[in-house]
Amino acid sequence: MAAPESVPTSPTAPKAYKSPPRRSAPWQADRPGEVVDGGQPTGPRLGSPGPDQGYALKLVHQFDGRIHLADGEDIHDVEAGGVAVAMRRSSLFGRAPVIHDLTIAFTVFGFLDKNAPDELVAMRRKLFEGVHIPVHYVEMRTLVDSVDEDALRMTPQRVTAAYQTDWRPQLNTSA
Repeated sequence: MAAPESVPTSPTAPKAYKSPPRRSAPWQADRPGEVVDGGQPTGPRLGSPGPDQGYALKLVHQFDGRIHLADGEDIHDVEAGGVAVAMRRSSLFGRAPVIHDLTIAFTVFGFLDKNAPDELVAMRRKLFEGVHIPVHYVEMRTLVDSVDEDALRMTPQRVTAAYQTDWRPQLNTSA
């Protein structure tokens, strides 16, 4: 039976490293999908790129049993929306998501409050509806963009205090 050239023919044959051929020119960002010069584009519904953002999907399960849903709300939508808001917050700081990002995401929408205001519940029900389904990208971006950036830059304690005082300034419903 034939074996690849990389497999020694004899068990006692010496194994040596062979480096790849040297490149004569430096690497260039010349492929069509490369982001160059102006950097990552920003604007409404363009997303918030950041490192290791998928880690928020692991962290969201630490909220199992702590999220309070109203009638007609789906836990999958709430988790997907919370993760997306958390990823936006973490990207503002140029880091991977941490538990505080999710805490803020769920706090601004009243999911950690057993007695969330009826007006907020009605608003969040419309914002979160169906966002866990990938074809609802525009709705997901609208949800994420509805959270005020200043609120995302606050500490979890300040967001909680602001939510208890008045939840409205933390959300921009015209996003």
